[in-house]
Amino acid sequence: MALNGFFITGTDTGVGKTVVACALIRALRAAGRHVDPRKPVESGCEPQGDALYPADGAALRDAAGDPLPDLSVVTPYRLRHALSPERAARLERRALNISALREACLSAHAPGATLVVEGAGGFYSPLARDGLNADLAQALGLPVILVAPDRLGVINHVLLTAEAIRNRGLDLALVVLSAHDTHGPEGMDNASDLVAYLDCPMLAFPRVAASGDGWHHFEDFVAQW
Repeated sequence: MALNGFFITGTDTGVGKTVVACALIRALRAAGRHVDPRKPVESGCEPQGDALYPADGAALRDAAGDPLPDLSVVTPYRLRHALSPERAARLERRALNISALREACLSAHAPGATLVVEGAGGFYSPLARDGLNADLAQALGLPVILVAPDRLGVINHVLLTAEAIRNRGLDLALVVLSAHDTHGPEGMDNASDLVAYLDCPMLAFPRVAASGDGWHHFEDFVAQW
């Protein structure tokens, strides 16, 4: 049976995947849906007590609301080095594989709930010893939401990643252009330009104060999905 949900990926690391995922989760909740958030592996985790704390995973958990999901289910694999999970795991002498990450996404997944899975880094970033983010996305088979920074040059990055997503046999459900730190040159309109090359919805997402804010920008997308 096909899973119900989305895989959140990006053109790069640090493009706003977690902020977008949190807003999407809140929009799904506002539409009356139960959401199971997952970021199965997170690197760059800081120590907190006797464990490593996954800040992104915690943001996804908080967005999912009451009752809060167990953080050990949301993000079971946590790594200290702020590198790709594959390299961080090697440095920490831990083994990661795509099968285990897929099982982590499905663990405790409630029947009928919407599964929202956030990857780590870009679509072709190394995720485990035997695969990339793309391999986990393909193993899950979820529609993909692609997040990219709304800056000069992003059209090339979006089109390359969109082609990679479709070459994996996956549905590109939405492209989200997240507001960048600096304004682009006068006349730049990446969203309008991308519409000419992609047959999927496009969403401009503003800078927000906190994860989960801006969820109303996803209302139309959620209503139509």
